[in-house]
Amino acid sequence: MSNRGSFSGRLGFILAAAGSAVGLGNIWRFPYLAGQNGGAAFLLIYLICVFALCFPVMVGEIAIGRNAQTDAYGSYKKLGGGKWGYLGLFGILAGIFILSFYNVVAGWAFGYFLEISFGDLLNQTNYGQYFGNYVNDISDNFWFSLGFMVFTALIVSQGVQKGIEMANKIMMPALYIILLGLIVYSLTLPNAIEGVKFYLIPDLSEIKTQTIFDGLRQAFFSLSLGMGALITYGSYVSKNQNIVSSAAVISIADSSVAFLAGLMVFPMVAAINAYDVQGPSLVFVVLTEVFHNMGPIAGRIVGGSFFLLLCFAALTSTVSLLEVPAAYLVDQKKLPRKTVVWGLALLIFVLGLPSMLSQGMIPFLNKLSFYKERDFLSFVSDMCDISLTVGGGLMCIFIRNRWKIANMNNELAIGNPTYFGSLLKKYIDFAIMWLCPIILGILSILIIIDKFWGIEKIFG
Repeated sequence: MSNRGSFSGRLGFILAAAGSAVGLGNIWRFPYLAGQNGGAAFLLIYLICVFALCFPVMVGEIAIGRNAQTDAYGSYKKLGGGKWGYLGLFGILAGIFILSFYNVVAGWAFGYFLEISFGDLLNQTNYGQYFGNYVNDISDNFWFSLGFMVFTALIVSQGVQKGIEMANKIMMPALYIILLGLIVYSLTLPNAIEGVKFYLIPDLSEIKTQTIFDGLRQAFFSLSLGMGALITYGSYVSKNQNIVSSAAVISIADSSVAFLAGLMVFPMVAAINAYDVQGPSLVFVVLTEVFHNMGPIAGRIVGGSFFLLLCFAALTSTVSLLEVPAAYLVDQKKLPRKTVVWGLALLIFVLGLPSMLSQGMIPFLNKLSFYKERDFLSFVSDMCDISLTVGGGLMCIFIRNRWKIANMNNELAIGNPTYFGSLLKKYIDFAIMWLCPIILGILSILIIIDKFWGIEKIFG
């Protein structure tokens, strides 16, 4: 283990794992899904999904990694036999493709941070048109995305403690400080209380099939489950740590960022009644217009801080996404970490170019005929959504049928002497053996239907 690196302690692991979970999904995707699905009603469903379904899967992934003490592929192969290694490889490949498009969106955020803080972005008059032109201009996007990948590789190349852990010890507290500061400011805006009411007072009549579907999908995506990240991070955890309590803290940290992001965003959008805005438009169009309305000084400070927050959130995730395949090549192929990291960074950046070019630059990538005329970036993103739920469900089946639930419990009891006989153990057993694989299997099928044909075709 000493040759691979390890976290210095419980705090280092929690911050790194929470950083892996916290990302653009919390600050960008969560608010617009909440806006589309009734605000507080969606928040309630999301929190239930995080702790009832995602928490047991997280516990299982960390236990596999710590027991095997190797990368995702090696962990499945060591504990289950040769063919099970392909499940780990499936997750590793999913992480590579997630990072390929994620880095493009992170580059947009990085570019907007620079343009708002030091450029003339807030002097524009039509932010929808500006964003469309911006993502269609590969000259800027190329360099911003490349710069973001370089930042990611610099951190991961330094190793577990000096790179990943140290970066998260800086970025995670900074993320919370910026987020809390923006919340305080947003609550002073006109009509802010209406946004708070929409977000915190649930109307149970707003809970529909789509609300539950989106809540579970968002919870699973936001916690970075199903792609081997937490197996990899778990392999760097010492045997004296309590996996169950650490997973609980990670779940709370991740969901708290999503909760606070909503508390920041909805007072901002309340003034212009944009609760149901979808996708990139919420952040890059609607909120940018809000920053413009704040005036040249306040808008530059608040807007710059917001996109810096997005950059920190994205960077903590891109670090974990790059570490997963890097750990595989270091552990299985015995290659030097720095060589592996920079080689992977270049490869993944190149894999992201079609996503970058699909925002209008190349017409056939902008409207895929087989995918409801949506762009290539959306296609890759959605296929990765499916891979995560499939990977999580198969992980549960692996524990139940191959590694065995008793072996997982023995691992969880290390550092947690009261685990056996607890009600929590009984629930985790039930969730891993039955609840999670069934729900995730159904969710995977529904995501496929939703992405290719539309879930409303079935449920209305």
